Amino acid sequence: MTNGYPAPRPLTRSLEPLDGESLAGRVRTAIADMNRHGVRLAAFIADSLFSSDGIRPDPIGFLRPVADVVRAAGGLYIADEVQPGFGRTGETMWGFQRHGIVPDLAVMGKPMGNGMPIAGVAARPEIIEEFGHKIRYFNTFGGNSVCIAAAAAVLDVIEAEGLRQNALAVGLYLRDTLEAIAKDEPRISAVRACGLYAAADFADPATGEPDGATAIRVVNGLRDRRVLISATGPDGSSLKIRPPLPFARPHVDRLAEALTDTLRAL
Repeated sequence: MTNGYPAPRPLTRSLEPLDGESLAGRVRTAIADMNRHGVRLAAFIADSLFSSDGIRPDPIGFLRPVADVVRAAGGLYIADEVQPGFGRTGETMWGFQRHGIVPDLAVMGKPMGNGMPIAGVAARPEIIEEFGHKIRYFNTFGGNSVCIAAAAAVLDVIEAEGLRQNALAVGLYLRDTLEAIAKDEPRISAVRACGLYAAADFADPATGEPDGATAIRVVNGLRDRRVLISATGPDGSSLKIRPPLPFARPHVDRLAEALTDTLRAL
């Protein structure tokens, strides 16, 4: 949410139209409202897959006009790469690259160390030049050699094992599999995917309204079948499927079997 303006979200059985100009218009309106109250824009931050808003990866490039509006207002564009980064989308190494954006700052975390606690930030040099000269910065865990070794190993494995390419190929199979299940399941109103990151929306077949209760029942039913996923979105009505990057086609089949059995049991 930006100053009271909601992020893109699914609405009923059809998705809210999403394009860069309409989203940029919302951001422009929010900035103008801030200015009226004497508040200057410092920065805009976004996860380019909108992971917590129901997973909204498309259309490619829709965040670029937002970046232009933010910079015109004197703000920084911050790319949150904790979930879309490190080859997750399959198409690119970083989520922001899908939108043709070069961010001012990119922040990254959990996948960076494959379980080891580490996070990082990348910045354009001119953004941090003054900070480096004028601010005394200290971090208790900064530069931890063990965690940095783990992060370096992660980058090596992603490249050596072709995990970005795997995310793209297996991700397409995952999307097709979920769409096939959705054709025969009226409670699933939409399927979206980008690489190894997919969502399936649940809605009431009669009203088309988001159905978070059913989504949670599906999450729990899958857990009983030893498949762990989560739910996301404003109403908790979207299955959040984000498997490990080495995920393979047999794993997709295992997920599909468990999901089909769960839906039949509801």
